[in-house]
Order: sequence, then structure tokens, then C-alpha cells
Amino acid sequence: MSENTEREVDISEDSRISIFGKLDSHIKKIEKAFKVTVVERGDLLRIKGSKEGVDMAYEVITELDGIREKGNEIDEQKVDYAISMAEENIRNAFEDIDSDIICHTISGRPVKPKTLGQKKYVDAIRDNMIVFGLGPAGTGKTYLAMAMAITAFKNEEVGRIILTRPAIEAGEKLGFLPGDLQSKVDPYLRPLYDALYQIMGAESFLKNSEKGLIEVAPLAYMRGRTLDNAYIILDEAQNTTPAQMKMFLTRIGFGSKAIITGDLTQKDLAPGTLSGLDTAIKVLKNIEDIDFSYLTARDVVRHPLVQRIVKAYEEYEAKKEGQFSDKTGKRGRRDIKDDSKYRTGKRLRI
Repeated sequence: MSENTEREVDISEDSRISIFGKLDSHIKKIEKAFKVTVVERGDLLRIKGSKEGVDMAYEVITELDGIREKGNEIDEQKVDYAISMAEENIRNAFEDIDSDIICHTISGRPVKPKTLGQKKYVDAIRDNMIVFGLGPAGTGKTYLAMAMAITAFKNEEVGRIILTRPAIEAGEKLGFLPGDLQSKVDPYLRPLYDALYQIMGAESFLKNSEKGLIEVAPLAYMRGRTLDNAYIILDEAQNTTPAQMKMFLTRIGFGSKAIITGDLTQKDLAPGTLSGLDTAIKVLKNIEDIDFSYLTARDVVRHPLVQRIVKAYEEYEAKKEGQFSDKTGKRGRRDIKDDSKYRTGKRLRI
């Protein structure tokens, strides 16, 4: 049993207020995670507990203090992520992330990666012609791709932006909605519109859309086209068929870049239908200038409860696959707990 020890941290009053959080919620998280006690002593914070716990809590507090001094708001997501990085003995994570500002929203808020997984994903987009961004809900796959596309468009690196996704119902039949074809497909494309409005602004989007420089359309509209000098994003790619995925990938022309995003655990295809995303991972794994970036539950940047939900489902699926393997003597599709092949920037080996 390790002996108790203590360390002191000297931080500013503003940082102390941010790090403690509303009703001390942030500091309570840190105390619970590392089994330590944090108390204020004048201008100092005193951390008491086991040596390992105190050292990790010290790292988290100084890391949060560093990003607060740079003008960043300390929220629950940052506290949770700092704790998880300390537990994995990864230091200065926020320092690497914080400097990479992609663009600003219409309200002036900087858009940048919030986790190391997101940072690697953004770097992969910069370095490759085609990037597959794969991971659970809330990991920022589509939003970061949109930010990169809009930045490239504003910098005149590409002449237009094309956003597309398959029009597949998520368990509900929407075919009898009133209105013309565009009115029927708009519900499927709403998440793309939301990101555009936040980053570009409704007025700028509508102006460029009328000129044909920004296009939001269902995947079926891509057939027969060659997309030159464009930034192309295919969202919800897990709902494509192999034929649709091949059709999309062969539309890409000169001077273009494509980002394909999807969540392999949330398919809305008919039972027994093979996903084009699964096929693409197997077929394209060794092709140069194509990268597969895998985000995990630790990269979820929505409410912390979403992260816990994603983790719970991953553990449930892993348990189910383990039971399937035990009964049949064969491996399940994959063990979700083993995320070694889900690390960004590495080719998937199957």
C-alpha cells in the first residue's frame, strides 16, 4: 500500500475558479478519479493522497491551468479528457491540440480538434486525397470535415464544396412526407445544413449555394458526374451499398479531396445488406493517398453522458461477440475492446 503524500500547485484565482467548476463539480471529478483530496490554502492548491494519485491529479490540474491561461474555457469534456490522458500517462495533450485552429464559426468561436484522435484525423485530411473518418456518434467526424472543407473553399484551394449522404431512413418510413423531392430529402441532409450555418453563416451559404458553389444533395445525385476541383464529403457512409460506395469514389476528379465519414455500429440498411463502408475498408486498405482514421469513445466531445453511453454499447457488443465466438468456435466480427487497429493514421489490417 502506497504512503500518502501531498503536493502544492500555485495557480491564479481565475484558474482556480474554472478548475473547481460550478459547485466544485470539476475538482470532485479529479478527486474521485485519483482518490485524492484537493483543498485551497491561500494562493495554493494542496493535493493529498497516494503518490501515484497525487502525481496524476497534479498533472491534470497543471494541464487545465495551462489551457485556461491561453483563454480557453474549462468544461466537463476537457476535465474528463485530461483525466483519461493522465491515466494513460500521456502528457501535454492539450498543448498539441490547442494550437491547431482550423477556422472560426460565424459567432467567432474557434473550431479546432478537442482530442488527440481528432488532431490525427485533421492531420490525415491535410495529408491525403481520400480520408475515411470512422468512429461512434459525437466524435466530430462530420463537423471537422466540414470545417476543413469550408476553410479550403475560403482559401480558394478548391472551387466548390459538395456534401452528400445516402437517403436511408433510421428505422422510420419518411417516403410519404408532403412536398417535392428536395423537401423529402432535406430531413436526411439537415445535419450538414446545421454545420454549414454554424461555420459559414446562413447568408453566405445561401449565396454560394445559388451560384452552385456549395451543393448539398443525396448520394443518388452523384451518379454520372466527374467532380473536379471540389471538396467532397460523404456522410453516414455505413448506409451505402458496395455499388454506391464504388460509384462515389470513382466520381473524384483532378484537384479534389474526399472525406468519407461513418459509424460502423449504426447501420440502417436492410437486414442482410452488405455495407459499402465495410467493403471499402477491405478493398482500399493498401492504396497510397487513402487513409483510415479511427476515432473511439474517448474522442466523443458531446455531453460526457454520450461518451459513457457509447462505451456501454461497445462493451455490450464485445460481450455479445465473445458469447457468439464461444458457441460457434469462430471469432466474432471483431473485439471492440481491442482498439489497436482503430488508431488514426494506420492502415487497417483484417
